[in-house]
Parts: sequence; C-alpha cells; structure tokens
Amino acid sequence: MALPDVADACKVARDEIDALLWDRRTRGRAAELGVRSARLGARESAAIEGAEVPIDQVLAGAGVDSSPIGAVLGAALRVTLEVPNQVAAWHTAPLQALAALHLLAARDVLSADDLGRPRSNDEADDPLHLGPAPSSSEATARLDALARVLTLPTEAPALVVAAIAHAELMALRPFAWGSGFVARAAVRLVLADRSVDPGNLVSPEHGFRTMGRASYVAALRAYMTGTHSGMAEWLVWHAGAVGFSAAEARAALD
Repeated sequence: MALPDVADACKVARDEIDALLWDRRTRGRAAELGVRSARLGARESAAIEGAEVPIDQVLAGAGVDSSPIGAVLGAALRVTLEVPNQVAAWHTAPLQALAALHLLAARDVLSADDLGRPRSNDEADDPLHLGPAPSSSEATARLDALARVLTLPTEAPALVVAAIAHAELMALRPFAWGSGFVARAAVRLVLADRSVDPGNLVSPEHGFRTMGRASYVAALRAYMTGTHSGMAEWLVWHAGAVGFSAAEARAALD
C-alpha cells in the first residue's frame, strides 16, 4: 500500500464497489446481477484466452456449444458459476478451491490424472504469450507459498490480496491448461471471502478485458519483473479494472 498511487487506486475501486452494493436498486436485483456477472465474466475470460463470443449472446444464456470457441466459453462459464461454492474452502484451503475450479475448467481438455493437479512438467499453455513458465517444481513451491500467505492474517486490503493472487497464478501457470480461468476466478474468491463483494455482483474480468488484452499483458509483465515499480504498476492497473467493473455493473441497473 505504500507503493506510489496504490492506496488511492484501491480507495477509488472500493468506493465504486460500495456504491454498487449500497444502491437500493441492487437489493431487489441481486440475483439478476449475480447471474449477469457470472455470464459476463465468463465471456470476458474466454475472450482474453482468444475465444470471443458476442456479449449479448452470452448474457442471453447462449454461446456454449461443441465448437472450439464455444467449448472455451463453456470452460470459463463453469468456473465463474462455481466460485460461490468454493468461497468457504478458499478461506482455509485455497489449493482445494483452485483444484476444484481447474477440474471444471479443463475436464474436456486434460486427462483425469491432470485435472486439479499442478503440472508435472515444464509445459504450460500460454495464450497471452507471457513467455516461458517457471519449472514445474518452482511453480509447485510458489503455489504452496501463495496458499500459506493467503491464509495468514493481514491488514492489506482485499483488492491488493486479490491482485497478488491473480498475478502470481498467471505468472506460475501452475496447470497444464486453464490457469488463466482459475487465476481470474481467484479475484472473485478473494473479494467474496473478504466481504468486499460477497454476492459476486462485480465482474472483474470485464474490466480486465475492457482495459485491453495488450494492457493486461503489459501489467502482468510488470508484476513479473519483481520490482517495486512493476508491482505498483500492476496493483494500480488491477484496482482500476475492478473499479471500472463495479461502475459498469451499477450502470447496468439503469
């Protein structure tokens, strides 16, 4: 939070989320907003992976089919719809929640032995062209470290915790396929678990996609440098994307 502009960016994003949650129209339409958030988030997560389906089609409940693009959308949708069921597990056993999400994401792509398990080799899919992933042993070690950190008490805002979980999972790409879906779902898990967005009404993926795929990649690469300036760049970018998503959800009430 002491890094340049991070505190201000997080405050703006949190204010946007609170404005959505406290809007009296939200109380009567929470279920509708939750479904919209899951569908929109799935659409945008799939689009980030390179599988783009028209938004109106997805919001209407269509778009999932046997085509390659429809199958990727289906994977993303299974993940976002499962998030509320994994919040309790995330609180005490993050790896268990991640495994459950990955099983749903990759069930039609990987063998049963690879579902929900960190990759056993150094090969990981790279739809965003981030570059070589860490070795399987390094990825597993850092994944275990991340899980320990996520269960420790902290005064860090949930938006910072969510950004770190997201970026670390994207950097590690711990699964042979589908790590991106799981990483973006982790943002929802953190915000729900820490009571920032308990109903998953915000669709963070929409902000990530709207900010631009190139911008998303640049911010992730900044994080992956391991420098203070790179970390600040990612945290500010991430908070801005989440704040945008909250403002968009509130605008949808109109």
